[in-house]
Amino acid sequence: MERKIRIVADRNIPFLAGVFEPYADVAYIDGSDISRENVRDADALIIRTRTKCNASLLDGSSVSMIATATIGTDHIDFPYCAAHGIEVHNAEGCNAGGVMQYVFSALYGTASRKSIKLDSPVIGIIGVGNVGKKVEHMAEHLGFRVLRYDPPREAAEGPEGFSSLEYLLASSNIVTIHTPLDETTRKMAGSSFFAMMRPGAFFINSSRGEVVDEDALMEAVPKLGPVIIDTWNNEPDINRRLLDMVDIATPHIAGYSYQGKQNGTAFSVRAVARHFGITPLYDFFPKTESADYEPVKLDLRGMNQGEITSVLQYNYPIFTDDFMLRMQPEKFEQLRSEYKYRREIYIE
Repeated sequence: MERKIRIVADRNIPFLAGVFEPYADVAYIDGSDISRENVRDADALIIRTRTKCNASLLDGSSVSMIATATIGTDHIDFPYCAAHGIEVHNAEGCNAGGVMQYVFSALYGTASRKSIKLDSPVIGIIGVGNVGKKVEHMAEHLGFRVLRYDPPREAAEGPEGFSSLEYLLASSNIVTIHTPLDETTRKMAGSSFFAMMRPGAFFINSSRGEVVDEDALMEAVPKLGPVIIDTWNNEPDINRRLLDMVDIATPHIAGYSYQGKQNGTAFSVRAVARHFGITPLYDFFPKTESADYEPVKLDLRGMNQGEITSVLQYNYPIFTDDFMLRMQPEKFEQLRSEYKYRREIYIE
């Protein structure tokens, strides 16, 4: 009798338990504890960013498939996987709606707390992929002027509609980063970056922590307006000094919406199912447990700033997440793994 497929999965991926059991033997392990010994006889891994997939983990294993239930892939050694015939899939765009919701809840929340009027706002979006496009759409819906910086898209589509980084930073009173982490973006937000920003401008990073040089950011904080940080260098051992300096600090949960997690798990399950020919799971999507988790359609046009702030904070009271991290920064990972996913908002 042919043996079942063997899968090692991060136990903190929601909606996954029980899905593959009719077709595979599944071991659920904390992502940071997945080891070479765990994966030696595995055929597939279903992971998040806390599992580093490289030679030290994969050498000598039977893994032929890795699915990460995340947008980011900087935890995966692609050249190694390609050289060893390991197929890799990520959940591209899965949490875009959740991150968009985070950005605007944070933006309007801090503006309200600091009595900042968002009159004729100019938002500079660095990285206009799946997430950046959602942010752009909401910003335009709210009447913002949008500047876009995305060299790969500009190279593919032409310069129209894109700005230089220098112009964007000098012209925007809100700067938000939505790039992947690679050698072109690592520490891109450094001393020269912050020197080009307008005094009093918002700075938001909900992409990858290492996109920002945290020493340079701390030096720039007195010049800047509200600073909102969701992703950090050296997670989970985050910079406590920076934590005390920023206006909103959260534990890498910007994309932790209910719909985002459904999407991430669905993409991973479908990829593994297709790789191994498990046809009943080709179109898998987790059931929504309650109508309370259904996304909420909003139309914020015509509302004043206070009304918009109230609606956004009602749907996602972001300062609760900020408070929880400040009270227990040493529990960064626990706050993430035990996070109560929020339902998304959306506009048409």
